[in-house]
Amino acid sequence: MSELRERLEALTLTLEDLLDRLDIPKKQLEIQKLEEEAARPDLWDQPARAQELMRRLGRLKEEVESWLRLRHRIQEARELLDLVEAEGEEALTADLEREISALEEEVRRHQFEVWMSGPYDRNDAILAIHAGAGGTDAQDWAEMLLRMYLRWAERRGWESELLDKVDGEEAGIKSATVLVKGPYAYGYLKAEKGVHRLVRISPFDAAHRRHTSFALVEVWPDIGESPEIIIHPDDIVIETFRASTAGGQHMQKNETAVRIRHIPTGIVVSCQNERSQTQNKETALKILKARLAELEEQKRRAEIAALKGEHVSAEWGNQIRSYVLHPYQLVKDHRTDYETSQVERVLDGELDEFIEAYLRQAVAPSRS
Repeated sequence: MSELRERLEALTLTLEDLLDRLDIPKKQLEIQKLEEEAARPDLWDQPARAQELMRRLGRLKEEVESWLRLRHRIQEARELLDLVEAEGEEALTADLEREISALEEEVRRHQFEVWMSGPYDRNDAILAIHAGAGGTDAQDWAEMLLRMYLRWAERRGWESELLDKVDGEEAGIKSATVLVKGPYAYGYLKAEKGVHRLVRISPFDAAHRRHTSFALVEVWPDIGESPEIIIHPDDIVIETFRASTAGGQHMQKNETAVRIRHIPTGIVVSCQNERSQTQNKETALKILKARLAELEEQKRRAEIAALKGEHVSAEWGNQIRSYVLHPYQLVKDHRTDYETSQVERVLDGELDEFIEAYLRQAVAPSRS
């Protein structure tokens, strides 16, 4: 019993430290202010702003409630331990040990959310996958990655929305863009930015030779109607063209697809997955805002690194992870050296160990 009590004491101390960092009373005050604003009769005169407010309110309430529920569960476990020790209820010991193990895992997961203190870490994420070198194999690899991330989001109970997809000529996809909706989606998925490398026997090679394929994963925060990012009409050029996806096939004579070029930065985004030009334009603007927000965040990180004297490497083009299917089975992250031979499980969406290893290395050491 002494071991269980020590584990519970350690859990209590860790949780209270995390709650202090979060400043729960401050969040409760923010919830109160948002609820007052949500009660205003003119709230829905601006639907986009109203939706953003309600989304923010819902997430804040869920965040606070989840932390308070965790504290309550630890308190109940302490009371159960007291009962076991006082009454000699040995039959409850196994249940108590299972509950403490579950609480330790829950607190561990919550730690990452406290460590993620970036301005957009709590936001939804926009994830883009681009086939790289490797021809048809690379396009097939890009589609495998798309499935992997959709399965990962599904495992977490999050919602995924396909914003744009360009199919390959023979198989796979040339590119795809997905909106992933969930608490801290950007905070977690930013760990996946970079080049992903696949080594396997090519299913498209009649000689059954081993091929190496590459795909680039980009991740941006969905900033919604944030007033911090303003796109001036004079700064963009909007082009329309016929879509090659469902929208274009349904309306062959109409140019439903939209491409937007941001003149000051040179960023180009496109969307052709919706059936109307208006919807595609709105989605393209959402992606452009996300990319501009990420660009500002990159500049901020570079300035901090320069002040600290740190080396800042270019983010695009870095090979972050290798997936080897032949001649052996291995997935290895080159940033953290975390690896596993369970390749099929990883490709089926079991990514948490890789993401958490990156966060422990990249985020946890910087906490104060």
